[in-house]
Amino acid sequence: MKLEKDSIFYRKLWSLMIPIVLQNLMLAMVAVADAFMLGGMNQNYMSAVSLATQIQFIQNMFLAAATASLGILGAQYWGKGDIKTLDDIFCMALRLCGMVSVIFFIGCVFFGKYLMLVFTNESVLIGYGVSYLKIAGCSYLLTGISQCYLVIMKTSEHAKTTAIISSFTVCVNIILNWIFIYGAFGLEAMGVKGAALATLVARILELGCSIVISYKDGYIHPDMKRLFYRNKQLAKDFQKCALPLLGACLFWGIGFTSYSSFMGHLGVNAAAANSVAAVVRDIICCFSAGISSAAGIMVGNELGAGNLKRGKLYGIRLLKISLVCGVMASLLMLVTAPIILHFVNLTPQAAGYLKGMFGVIAFYMIGRSVNDVTINGIFGAGGDTMFDMYSLAVCMWCLAIPLAALGTYYFHWPVVVVYACTCIDEVGKLPWVFLHFRKYKWVKDLTH
Repeated sequence: MKLEKDSIFYRKLWSLMIPIVLQNLMLAMVAVADAFMLGGMNQNYMSAVSLATQIQFIQNMFLAAATASLGILGAQYWGKGDIKTLDDIFCMALRLCGMVSVIFFIGCVFFGKYLMLVFTNESVLIGYGVSYLKIAGCSYLLTGISQCYLVIMKTSEHAKTTAIISSFTVCVNIILNWIFIYGAFGLEAMGVKGAALATLVARILELGCSIVISYKDGYIHPDMKRLFYRNKQLAKDFQKCALPLLGACLFWGIGFTSYSSFMGHLGVNAAAANSVAAVVRDIICCFSAGISSAAGIMVGNELGAGNLKRGKLYGIRLLKISLVCGVMASLLMLVTAPIILHFVNLTPQAAGYLKGMFGVIAFYMIGRSVNDVTINGIFGAGGDTMFDMYSLAVCMWCLAIPLAALGTYYFHWPVVVVYACTCIDEVGKLPWVFLHFRKYKWVKDLTH
């Protein structure tokens, strides 16, 4: 597979991709720190927090619809050079993310027990999960706002700044994890509560840094006078992007959360193995997620500037790169699996489950990489957001979830077989994705 030589293309790709991958890796490292530090104290601590954070995962699905729409329209208007409209889109995203954050804060802090019952019937895991949510829920008030700031920085060619902010806050989070979880410097060991408190402090710092930096020259900050101003045409465009994205995010988020529920109902060993597998999978997926974000910005900039032929060419190149990334991710998974198995502190049965899950993930990575870059990056850049919802409805809700549910509750299949069922949707999408790509419906200028 020979990729065309284009110094401008690759220079821009690397300048966007490397900071975004670094940012994603640093965020994933928090989950690694939680898993290893909590798992080092008590396997049930790790399992409970892993299940509890699925609630934030659902919140992120709502936030993703707003921030992805901000990224799609923002990239096109930035390519066009219309900063005033870009600021209006920023304010619109801030309003939506603020409302979502308040709702999830109330649910986690006041109704944590009922939320945990969705994911497990193990009383010990529910108890630890509620303790975590009462503190971590406060951080959910801030997450949506800070995500809007970080997205607008990436869109306006400040991806390095977002990487620096994320790296700083992640380092703080990990250090505070160690201090609060284990009780360093004479403090009382707090266990799951310590992990939650560290997360809250990190989110406060992240939002504070984002707001301060947004007022520097060359950065975009919201015009508070227009924070509640509604541009009807822009709202219509935003809604046209956001509603299919919200449908896709909910399909994917609720479906993906149900996978954790299946593992939780297969016992504490299955839940523990899935917790580690999820962390490892998310770390390796950071590479395809970085290319996906870069693809959305690069293709969107060209389409918004009216360079449709160049935007189409960039999309074709990025699809080829996603295939290479998927193969490399699979190889990385196979190489690192024995090392990870050596260091995790699991029961023999949980370790056996984890070994099988790693084999499944190695195949899953190819489909995940192509779908990340193509659906979330290239298709989204041109406002082609409906495809994602349709593909999830068929491949996840009509294939993966029914198989995993039957295997868990009716046929009582082995844990690794049920886990494989939860990964089949990404591979099942591939033929459909390639066919839709060739229709080039995503080659569109969305600006007015």
